[in-house]
Amino acid sequence: MVSQPIPIPTSSPRVVGASISPSAHSLSDRLRHRDSLATLNAIRQPKVLHPADNEDLRLLLLENISPEAVRYFKLQGFHVDHHTAALSEAELLEKIPNYHAIGIRSKTRITEKVIKAATKLLVIGCFCIGTNQVDLITAAKAGIPVFNSPFSNSRSVAELVISEIIALSRQWAQRSQEMHAGIWNKQSQACWEVRGKTLGIVGYGHIGSQLSVLAEALGMRVIFYDVINIMPLGSARQVETLSALLADADFVTLHVPEIPETVNMISKQQLAQMKQGSYLINNARGRVVDIPALVEALKSKHLAGVALDVYPVEPGSNGTRFDDQVNSWATTLCSIPNVILTPHIGGSTEEAQRMIGEEVSQSLTRYLNYGSTIGAVNFPEVDLRAIAAEQGNNIRVCYVHNNQPGVLRQVNDILSPYNVEKQFSDSKGDIAYLLADIADVSPSDVNKLRETISQTSANVLTRLLV
Repeated sequence: MVSQPIPIPTSSPRVVGASISPSAHSLSDRLRHRDSLATLNAIRQPKVLHPADNEDLRLLLLENISPEAVRYFKLQGFHVDHHTAALSEAELLEKIPNYHAIGIRSKTRITEKVIKAATKLLVIGCFCIGTNQVDLITAAKAGIPVFNSPFSNSRSVAELVISEIIALSRQWAQRSQEMHAGIWNKQSQACWEVRGKTLGIVGYGHIGSQLSVLAEALGMRVIFYDVINIMPLGSARQVETLSALLADADFVTLHVPEIPETVNMISKQQLAQMKQGSYLINNARGRVVDIPALVEALKSKHLAGVALDVYPVEPGSNGTRFDDQVNSWATTLCSIPNVILTPHIGGSTEEAQRMIGEEVSQSLTRYLNYGSTIGAVNFPEVDLRAIAAEQGNNIRVCYVHNNQPGVLRQVNDILSPYNVEKQFSDSKGDIAYLLADIADVSPSDVNKLRETISQTSANVLTRLLV
């Protein structure tokens, strides 16, 4: 039975207790969290806390998220339900009201409808780079931060692109298919070395920049296009326009997010601007390329080959057929020579999944236990240093509110009978977030304090860590 949806945004209070006080983090410490946490704990033990409402935190993990992440969550005392497949919206609507956190990869979609039904949900973890599968604005308005792993699979994707460049230039995927069919077809026509060829990288972020270094090591010339000016690595050179890159590159590889500006950014016009006999590689997002236009460019021999790892619509689980019922052009694309199709495996290495599992599970735990939003993609990034073990009557106020004038004065009036030891607030768009550590709060005052804060007019979500 699906719970009644909550209104988004809401002025009615959402009040939830959580556990364990935080360890210290700053923006510059983000990638060194484990080492800094170990050092901090060796110097000063954080206070061990318990949920204010005595409700166990339940996590739903989907899409075969790393076993290391599952073990980490269980060590924190969370109840974890782990599924190997993605869930449909209807399945999520049935399950999500029972959970305080959810972890997904790229196939599960957290829509506005799902968020409205998630009456207990506190946080969303995307165990991948992309977050376009989540309605980030609705999540923020509901007081739900979203975390991802922007760095951990960059090397794996970059290495896949290098393998695809070589495979396309040598047509070895086609030769392998022929050998599996019992056909011996040794040839060198239209097979090339990659040394001396030009690689055009669209999007020079974490993946694009690593790819740049690897490609130069193979003797390739590297150019790139990005919407902002970026200092190149090695001998790479930034070009001013996408058109300039397309006209100059032998291989074009895409590494951009899916946003309105990038949907079908490679379509008929852009494909026509590419060099005759060049190659296109897309390991970014499926809707970045206009696939019907790409099919025509391949059939006309304007492009010599393509490698795709992402698609506009992707099957939800392994074993599902990839055919015209999924994407209407699938059969035609699969019949064209020198087309490499892989099932969204860019970040699917043991190393990447382990690092992603570590990074995102730690981010979710820091928020659930500590209130820290460092690394959230849709939320103000706020953190405070740890409450020490000897500070027995200290509590932490975690207050998500609408970003409007007079809120902090109202909250500080409520906190005025107590000593506010430290406090930090920040805003992002329509949402603001306040953390405050309050000293000498008696157990009998906790519920009263929480209820009073949650009744403020701007309240979205109030949690106390006690």
